[in-house]
Amino acid sequence: MSKEKLARNLTISVFLISLAGEIAWAVENQFYNDFLSVTLNEMGSPKLVPIAVALLVNITTIVGTIATIIMGSYSDVRGKRKPLLLYGVIFWAITTVLFPLSALFSFLGAGIVILTAILFDSIMTFFGATVKNAGLNAYVTDITTLKTRPKAMGIVQITVLISFLIVYGALGILIDYIGYYLFFIIIGILVGFIGLLGVRNTEESQDLRPMNISAYQHIKNTFKKQSSVDYKNFLIVLLIICAWQIGLNIFFPYLLIYLRYTVGGGKLTLGLVIMLIAIGVSIILSLPLGKLTNKFGRKRMTLVSTLLFSLGIFLLGLSQEIVSLILAGTITFIFYTGLSISTFTWVKDLYPEEGRGQFSGYWNLFSGTIPMIIGPIIGGTVYFLFGIEAIFEGEEVLIPPDLLFFIAALVTLITLIPLFFAKELNTEK
Repeated sequence: MSKEKLARNLTISVFLISLAGEIAWAVENQFYNDFLSVTLNEMGSPKLVPIAVALLVNITTIVGTIATIIMGSYSDVRGKRKPLLLYGVIFWAITTVLFPLSALFSFLGAGIVILTAILFDSIMTFFGATVKNAGLNAYVTDITTLKTRPKAMGIVQITVLISFLIVYGALGILIDYIGYYLFFIIIGILVGFIGLLGVRNTEESQDLRPMNISAYQHIKNTFKKQSSVDYKNFLIVLLIICAWQIGLNIFFPYLLIYLRYTVGGGKLTLGLVIMLIAIGVSIILSLPLGKLTNKFGRKRMTLVSTLLFSLGIFLLGLSQEIVSLILAGTITFIFYTGLSISTFTWVKDLYPEEGRGQFSGYWNLFSGTIPMIIGPIIGGTVYFLFGIEAIFEGEEVLIPPDLLFFIAALVTLITLIPLFFAKELNTEK
């Protein structure tokens, strides 16, 4: 297939698989946390919420990275991405539906509910990482060049915002009326249907060939320097991604809980409407970001996006009413997208051709595992120490403090340190 221009069927496949994955991740990153929070509040254990959410995020992200490295290496060795995408989507959809069953163990105590939720989420994350982090990330790199990659990553990042619209808007608002169990069933069906439509359009890259080694040997070979990899710059770009993702994960796992109790009066609807409007505006304003990444370069786009993403988070902490929350949310989501396009494109530029699936695992380590351990620990500690105790509908709850956003905004600026030392490749290829 020609790589001078991204073919229409491949564009569709990337869009659909990414959309299915982002719908599932949006639910996992926010609604799993809120579901666990509601369950623990109903059990009279609100003080356990910050710890439980931090543990849920920490442990499952480790599972995700392990899955990405192993399954990515397996797809490199087999010289195929499609089987990972096909079977991964099916099991990802099934395990998404099963998550709320963790609440059935509430009669055994809060500790068992937390452990069961972590177990169910970990299984779901294994299949999710197989599809999105190992399969799709490597597939996008396979079918693109330095010039077409920003467009593909732009498509991927736009699906993040579209998934937010679907989950937080069209479906999330229904939670107050249909409950979480039916919500998760609908999400699982949607993920499976959209994902399988996307897999149907995939074509294996003609440059991808099976290797005469085992996946284990392929992983071991990573630690032998390859001439095609600029390890120093690769690591610096990974540190850039890690820094801004830590800032994101300080506040993001607790955002829905925050909106539920600060503007929603204990209900999700108003908070979700605020996010829906902010995300809708962000999608429109984010459309040219892929082209701007090529025009101004990965490094310059990362610099601008880092500063404005940090500003957006800071303004979220200052906002006390609907209009200002929408404006702050819009700035945050636009430049979250800008950072994702510029840095995720940049790191893929540096992947070796013979290890794209496997190197997606190391990308996931720095974009997922490390920040999703450090960020929620910082955020959870701030939440636990400075959270506001309140009573909603007769239940004691703990509300995340505004301080969460101010600390996240400050930590995000650490991105500028590794950014100063990073180099980008010549995109005129």
